[in-house]
Amino acid sequence: MKKLTPFLISALLVFGVAACDNTSKTTVSAPSNPNEAVQTPTAQATEAAQQDAQSEVRRRQLDADIRAREQRNNITGGDADRAKADLSSQVRSKLEANIPKGQITVDATSDGIVTVGGIVNNQQELAKIEPLAKEIKGVKTVVVKAIVAPPAN
Repeated sequence: MKKLTPFLISALLVFGVAACDNTSKTTVSAPSNPNEAVQTPTAQATEAAQQDAQSEVRRRQLDADIRAREQRNNITGGDADRAKADLSSQVRSKLEANIPKGQITVDATSDGIVTVGGIVNNQQELAKIEPLAKEIKGVKTVVVKAIVAPPAN
């Protein structure tokens, strides 16, 4: 039993690290990472993503997520140095709330560099990415690799 306990604890930690190393995405159809080549979405996929993003349940989830993070930041003093998964998730939530039709992938490094890839439907949405991401505390640099690709008919 004494040898089994450390083994189980270390296995749990390894599993936890592997499970938490996911790239944040705004939709299931977004690329797996910001550097991946993107394909133009179909009109049906864009419509489905927009309906999901604009649903009342999704809006409440995003609002609750943003409020919880703001409260946590206020309690901890608004630390600018954050874990990269937390930074990715927070930037993704911000972009998802403000660019509902986008299929965006967010990846962050621990030193505040955020890379955003994927597809947006127009130039105005593309222009919103960097300023929105920089509103998040801890984001120092934003690398935008997203492209404009209106839905295919």
